Amino acid sequence: CCVCGQSGAAIDCCVADCDLSFHLPCAKQGGCVTQFVRPFRSFCPTHRPEQRVEVTPEPGTICIICMEPVDERKTFNTLVCPACRNAWFHRDCIQGQALHSGYFAFQCPLCRNDDLFISSLHFMGIRIPFRPSSWEINNAFDELGDRHRRCDASECLFPGGREEAESDGPWQLLLCSSCAAEGTHRHCSGLKDSITSWECHGC
Repeated sequence: CCVCGQSGAAIDCCVADCDLSFHLPCAKQGGCVTQFVRPFRSFCPTHRPEQRVEVTPEPGTICIICMEPVDERKTFNTLVCPACRNAWFHRDCIQGQALHSGYFAFQCPLCRNDDLFISSLHFMGIRIPFRPSSWEINNAFDELGDRHRRCDASECLFPGGREEAESDGPWQLLLCSSCAAEGTHRHCSGLKDSITSWECHGC
């Protein structure tokens, strides 16, 4: 292995005249690039591809993901969005985002380009799994679809409590017509049966 010097290196640099090999776990540490799309080529540090974007970061530029400084030029560890040319990030940061986003949600964090962004990062050896995003798989945002079901009046008068309501009448629960994040029983806020909408104090 051209990185660790141990035997068993099964990945060869794809350049014809290069005889360097490396282990897959050693690739990132040694600055090697493995492309995870057909034709699945791998490159040693000498022959690895570079981004075809003629731009360098301004002094003090930070990674748009971790908010830490990036190198002052394009390097193995510093990449840029080829679409907007303003979003800079560390290789580890954008790789982490790719693993969480999956192919169908992966895009530039700044300009939201996906086609050019994905093809460029595939070329640079970023692994983008062909699956939905981790937050969709784990139903992480399911609660955002839940309707507010609680009376938020300063004093709830319903005998059944704040969490209970009736389908109509004085104990019907009305949600704020602007934010739908607060609710009240009609009777708890002195609203007549003829009133069909209500706004909370925050709106």
